[in-house]
Amino acid sequence: MYKKKEDESKGKEVKHLTTNQGAPVKDNQNSLTAGERGPALLEDYPLIEKLAHFDRERVPERVVHARGTGAHGYFEAYGNVSQYTYAKFLQDKGKRTPVFVRFSTVIHSKGSPETARDPRGFAVKFYTEEGNYDIAGNDLPIFFIRDAIKFPDVIHSLKPDPVTNIQDPRRYWDFFSQTPEATNMITYLWSDLGIPKDHRHMNGFGVNTFVWVNAKGERRYIKYHWITKQGVETLTRKEAEELGGKDPQHATRDLYNAIDTGDYPEWEVCVQLMDPEKEEKLDFDPLDDTKIWPEDEFPLLPIGKMVLNRNPENFFAEVEQAAFAPAVMVPGIEPSADKMLQGRMFAYPDTQRHRIGTNYMQIPINRPKVDVRNNQRDGYMTMKKQSGHINYEPSSLPDALKEAPPYP
Repeated sequence: MYKKKEDESKGKEVKHLTTNQGAPVKDNQNSLTAGERGPALLEDYPLIEKLAHFDRERVPERVVHARGTGAHGYFEAYGNVSQYTYAKFLQDKGKRTPVFVRFSTVIHSKGSPETARDPRGFAVKFYTEEGNYDIAGNDLPIFFIRDAIKFPDVIHSLKPDPVTNIQDPRRYWDFFSQTPEATNMITYLWSDLGIPKDHRHMNGFGVNTFVWVNAKGERRYIKYHWITKQGVETLTRKEAEELGGKDPQHATRDLYNAIDTGDYPEWEVCVQLMDPEKEEKLDFDPLDDTKIWPEDEFPLLPIGKMVLNRNPENFFAEVEQAAFAPAVMVPGIEPSADKMLQGRMFAYPDTQRHRIGTNYMQIPINRPKVDVRNNQRDGYMTMKKQSGHINYEPSSLPDALKEAPPYP
């Protein structure tokens, strides 16, 4: 995981410790005291700053998907879907769009073993020329429930008992026995696919149904698939128990080491497409995320490939602070009436505002590559300086921001 380079310090300028204000720190081993045996002094600014920052190093962990890791890479389009969507990052063959991907387990807390029988989060952030586009998916193609109003309940049932703080199978089996729509997901989760070998050897799915719109205004329902080029591999229960005891962070280690040695993981990105007019002729609801679209009727269309080729340089800044939301879309892509998607579009941005602050989109890992111009100024941890007297709209003044022209 760590490469030692010969003579890497030769000829380099020595970097000295500073305070957060940039002042040099001349002694980082001893507190300033009143005499040799006296008490520490409040005037020891480096001491106070260091302890105060340490007390605030952590943010609330994610209520779900707390245990995770991530990597940078790119999406390369095949350029074969202009008849279905006018999203610019999908138009040209060979066009590369930077991505950041976060993999995770769902239910358990940070530090828990990565061998649990649990869905795996598969969240992708595309930094496109029209703004960010997030797909917050999983490694299984469906979910437990079809209506977001049940989401707090299904998670509560899977989390530890609020009295004993022990995860109790009786709780979630009680919930599932009263929720028949969960049967499909339970079948998947208790199959071999329930414990992936690691993050590289699993597929990904957008789970929800989205809408693509082309330049003529024609709409198609779509579902996303990531097909791993490494092949799907899983663990048996016994293998998972042994590995979880020996190396509880094995999947994080595997992904980091693979990228670090140049063995870049790759997925082919595919979609299933459906004409909305066909919806009423089906014997299932295509907007129900507990259902699978049969591939013989709605075959996979490869639209590009995704390669992960760069590890984070700071885990907290890039992985822990990474924020994904199904509501983050670009022109040419829209939400469907999928009830679960509609709820997630509120819940995901809201949990990030709670977890990492009002201006979480200004954090570098979440910041779009394009310029952001709006009247949403100020608030905690504002990092972007938006200048100008006019911070409202509409306005007749020449320097005021105007609404964007219609697409496409």
